[in-house]
Amino acid sequence: MTAAARVLRLLGARGETLAVAESLTGGLVAAELTAVPGASRSFRGSVTAYATPVKRDLLGVDAPLLAERGAVDPEVAAQMAAGVRRLLDADWGVATTGVAGPEPQDGQPVGTVYAAVAGPSGVEKVVALRLNGGRAEIRHESVRSVLELLASELGENARAQDTEQHGGI
Repeated sequence: MTAAARVLRLLGARGETLAVAESLTGGLVAAELTAVPGASRSFRGSVTAYATPVKRDLLGVDAPLLAERGAVDPEVAAQMAAGVRRLLDADWGVATTGVAGPEPQDGQPVGTVYAAVAGPSGVEKVVALRLNGGRAEIRHESVRSVLELLASELGENARAQDTEQHGGI
């Protein structure tokens, strides 16, 4: 089962929804999700925020943060995930931002990627990736990584809820 199929199965079982904000992946996360039959039950939509002003104006990423650190930053990724979650009224938001190459960006080397998840009850997680390979490989590995991150969060969140409901048994 693909990571996208696993995420959609977990979301469907919980009756929850997902929204995606993408920069370097340019719509590949959304494409991976919508390739799964029945994705519309949980997938709300996506924003391809390739340009920095879109991150700021549409997703609500902090302008001073973008000016100070650039778009390739863990806090930018976190704000993108929270912003798309809010914008598309979803339970969960994920985001990708980074440098696929061929040139460094914002002082960051090629292969620097941040994947973020924002969810209910204040769930927020960002992972820093240092990926090797060409542009296509970096973008595809970024897609896989953000979906695996969400699948992990959904699994952990479900276990925590189960423990709460059953008194730690």
